[in-house]
Amino acid sequence: MSSFLTRQLINRGLILQCRGMALTSWKASDKCNTNSTPRKTALHDFHVTKLGRMVNFCGWSLPVQYTSSVIQSHLYTRSDASIFDVSHMLQIHVKGSDRVRFFEKLIVSDLENLPENSACLTLYTNDKGGILDDLIVTKTDQGYLYVVSNAGRATQDLAHLQSQLEKAKRDGLDVDIDVLDNQSLIALQGPRSAEVLKPHLPSSLDLSKFYFMQSRLTNFDNDSSIPCRINRSGYTGEDGFEISVSHANIERVTNALLSSGIAQMAGLGARDSLRLEAGLCLYGNDIDEQTTPIEADLAWTIGKRRRQLADFPGAKIILEQLKTGPSRKRVGIKSIGSCPRSGAEIRSGRGENDHIIGKVTSGCPSPSLKLLNIGMAYIETPYAKIGNKVAVNVRNRTMDAEIVKMPFVPANYYKAPTSKKK
Repeated sequence: MSSFLTRQLINRGLILQCRGMALTSWKASDKCNTNSTPRKTALHDFHVTKLGRMVNFCGWSLPVQYTSSVIQSHLYTRSDASIFDVSHMLQIHVKGSDRVRFFEKLIVSDLENLPENSACLTLYTNDKGGILDDLIVTKTDQGYLYVVSNAGRATQDLAHLQSQLEKAKRDGLDVDIDVLDNQSLIALQGPRSAEVLKPHLPSSLDLSKFYFMQSRLTNFDNDSSIPCRINRSGYTGEDGFEISVSHANIERVTNALLSSGIAQMAGLGARDSLRLEAGLCLYGNDIDEQTTPIEADLAWTIGKRRRQLADFPGAKIILEQLKTGPSRKRVGIKSIGSCPRSGAEIRSGRGENDHIIGKVTSGCPSPSLKLLNIGMAYIETPYAKIGNKVAVNVRNRTMDAEIVKMPFVPANYYKAPTSKKK
């Protein structure tokens, strides 16, 4: 197993920052490997046929947009449904009778009490409390964990998994890892997603009772030759599904979904502006190895049982911050004038005694809010109160900004009804 993971590590190479960036701010980042020939997803030729604007995006040839503008694709996703190719994401299975015990040693969430066929957002952390990556873990009823993590951290994640797997095996744990290099992944997102997907699922899978962060292994179009895993989740703040299917079948599945006449293809540009409106983090921008879950306002990912056991990497530092509060916090900002971008300084005000209190990590004009400038930032905690006025330095000009609540656009997840307390 270790040699297999090593091969995956070598084959994937160095890939950074691949979750998608708005076209308004997109360029070949120096954080990305754009010098080598980009890898292609199984849908590459399909994208070209559909007039996708292909770019060497962090080592992968991916569409930033199609014939529609980024704003048009963004708004269409909010009103109807769009399909995103996210096959560059790292997909793995964690197997063996000790799989939960093993994986909990790497993350902050409570997998032991997670129901089968349910998923959760969680974090790999290091001994200093920093975030190594954010990921979705699904606890299946098939004897494995299904894990999806960032393409931009694939090299680091696989190295981390390999070292921890070797240690676990030395300790006698029954655990193994399969990298799903033959699986593609698409995200069907938007309020009409269920309407698009329903005709292709067996009647036994009732989408009206299939809720946010639930998962099923099923057959597409009742065809046993097209097995797929469907999670009701996504990266847009909308209702939607992430569908993992083999490379051999991905184009057939995508075409079938498009045949509804409802769904349209969308690119990474819209995906980034959608996730920013939803207040979702982009690894490398909004979270990294120097950022803790508490600073990132992700304390909710840490399970109650895990807090009591304090047995995850960096627990001492993270739980102390949870108790006493961090020195800085991730916040939402809105501004007028030029849009603040990643790295822009935030100051306490415009007066003689003002000083730097933080910096912007993500920003773009919001298509859903009539191009109001929105962004995420880390600022010193005393200045992080909602409604606080600050100043942002954009291209040597000072812009007024305000700390606001996230998400910027209300989430539209399809959640299970909650029972009213008597």
